Amino acid sequence: MNRTKSLAALVIALLAMLALVPSAGAAPSDTTAYLTNIRVGAHPTYDRVVLDVTNLPSSFAYTPQDKLYYDPSGLPVNIPGCTFGRLAMQGATEHTDSGQLTYTGPQTFTTPQLTNVRAVAVIGDFEKVLSIGLGLRHAAAVHVFTLTAPNRVVIDVNH
Repeated sequence: MNRTKSLAALVIALLAMLALVPSAGAAPSDTTAYLTNIRVGAHPTYDRVVLDVTNLPSSFAYTPQDKLYYDPSGLPVNIPGCTFGRLAMQGATEHTDSGQLTYTGPQTFTTPQLTNVRAVAVIGDFEKVLSIGLGLRHAAAVHVFTLTAPNRVVIDVNH
């Protein structure tokens, strides 16, 4: 009887320990917003830039700019546009802590299919602050928001 109780206690202890060990396929608990893709789309009254991310950034801010500079080097960004915009996302990056890229697309590309947005560029990825630059034909209202399922940051630029 004592032996049965000991065996039962051992089985319960082993099951409890297994519950604490993450499975091989378990998702990491990292809440970093890893950039995985950049897409653009033309709409009747606005241009859309979509940043696909694994998680939503902790915060973000869009600011109009006269010129764009790479962060943190401060070197000028050379993309077409008469005016520019910079989206800075806190808690976001395009690479893992081990240096593996999560976004393998172009760092800079033009957008001839769009009306106002002329170019998109990744202009900063430093200490989990990811910056995206836009080259615009002219200043316009910009609306930045997030969507889920899948997670993405959306930049709508009026024509």
